[in-house]
Amino acid sequence: MHKVIFYPVGNGDTSQIVLDNGKRLLFDFRHLENGEKDDSPCIDLKKQLRVELDEAKRDNFDVVAFTHGDKDHIANSTSFFELQHAKKYQGGDRIKIDELWVPAAMILETAESDNQSEEFVIWRQEARYRLKQGEGVQVFSKPDKLKDWLESEGLSVEKRKHLITDAGDLAKSFSIANDEVEFFCHSPFIKHCDEGDDLRNAAALIFQVRFEVDGERTDYWAVGDTDYEVLEDIVDSTQSHGNDDRLDWHLLNIPHHCSYKALSAEKGDKETIPTEKVKELLMHGQPDSYLVSSSNPIGNDKDSYEQTQPPHVQAKNCYNTYLKKVDGRKLLVTMEEPNTKNPEPLIFEISGDGHKLKSRTITGAAAIISTPAPRAG
Repeated sequence: MHKVIFYPVGNGDTSQIVLDNGKRLLFDFRHLENGEKDDSPCIDLKKQLRVELDEAKRDNFDVVAFTHGDKDHIANSTSFFELQHAKKYQGGDRIKIDELWVPAAMILETAESDNQSEEFVIWRQEARYRLKQGEGVQVFSKPDKLKDWLESEGLSVEKRKHLITDAGDLAKSFSIANDEVEFFCHSPFIKHCDEGDDLRNAAALIFQVRFEVDGERTDYWAVGDTDYEVLEDIVDSTQSHGNDDRLDWHLLNIPHHCSYKALSAEKGDKETIPTEKVKELLMHGQPDSYLVSSSNPIGNDKDSYEQTQPPHVQAKNCYNTYLKKVDGRKLLVTMEEPNTKNPEPLIFEISGDGHKLKSRTITGAAAIISTPAPRAG
């Protein structure tokens, strides 16, 4: 039994994959200090993860992946994890990271922008240190800028190729044969790092995570922040390589906290209309599939339709339209489940019977809502 867990961290991202063999992969980390208060709906992420690790008798994650370096994906992380590049981030009860996964942009981006936080700079130092040391890191995408940086450090792509994964390839650390899971890297593309100055959303990590248990396939799209143009590139590239099944999903983490910009350039009045290529991706949803919006609650009143920042109700309406078209099951919002006052982690269990949502909304005991995925082939 594998698990995919989404944590209620407001408009931000933190999710975890717990494999049946005990390996743990954490995607992004957003701890809000107000989550430590009893009256806050946001989870005390540090406390929650420590409890889970203690129960597993662990002080480490096999993988910590940062999809990109924005604050809502790394907040208060440098006080939680043990970092190798400086002693001041070591010792005590810090949680260890066996392998750090980052987009090439986190190696390359400069610290001159006002948008960069102190924590981003620290993580950039950590990723660079591990890459120079030659272990404990996987960098996704191989742009010319990365080649130039390696050469400036007296290294080469050839010397570090075991630590670099391009779009269209599988992450090196996991396999169906050994772990019943593989990570297909959809993005970033080389051009997303070499063209222009936007090294955040356009160059963020996007994976299709494929579980295969007893011949049963379950596909999960792990997405942080991205826009529709990147998704269009993914659809074009995947189709041109004849890999249409890599667009399939039974579980999809809605990009950028249900922003309309992951669907189209226009929000729309009542419902966002996706571009043709994004529509194709949405139509790759499988029967009984789920969408998860890692975001604040999504209202349905006048103010909700007019608000500028995500989540956007117009985008939610669009996702629900296409979820219905593919016979999907439900769109879930992390800060609404089971209710807005006391949201709890969303837990999906994946086995030879497909994917199941573990529900805590039934009094007495946790219920399992079975949603078997169609058998491969």
